[in-house]
Amino acid sequence: MPSNNERWLDAEAGPVVRPYALTRGRTRHSGEAFDLVATVISTNARIADPGGLGPEHISVLQLAHAPTTVVDIASDVELPLGVVRILLADLRELGLVTIQAPIPIKARQVDRNTLREVLHGLRGL
Repeated sequence: MPSNNERWLDAEAGPVVRPYALTRGRTRHSGEAFDLVATVISTNARIADPGGLGPEHISVLQLAHAPTTVVDIASDVELPLGVVRILLADLRELGLVTIQAPIPIKARQVDRNTLREVLHGLRGL
């Protein structure tokens, strides 16, 4: 049993919560894998059981109201990327967010003329 002197506190950050406590001990998420630059957006679906979501889930969900990437969410909520992946997978499983893979470069049409104009504009700076 820890003594009163061994509290989980950080003088600057306040109470410290271990990442595995936020993920209920999970180190991997279920479901389809997703990339760090995958786009996350909320579905605006109704939350069936708001008590089942932690404050971290709510923070992530609020950030996903506008399209954003997985890595940007992790940065904004200041949580480890692994934790954010698990939180996002939870939200996806509940139908509250969609996670879209980035479009591969080869699948995109690259217009050489546009690229030349951009390069010309950059050189002009």
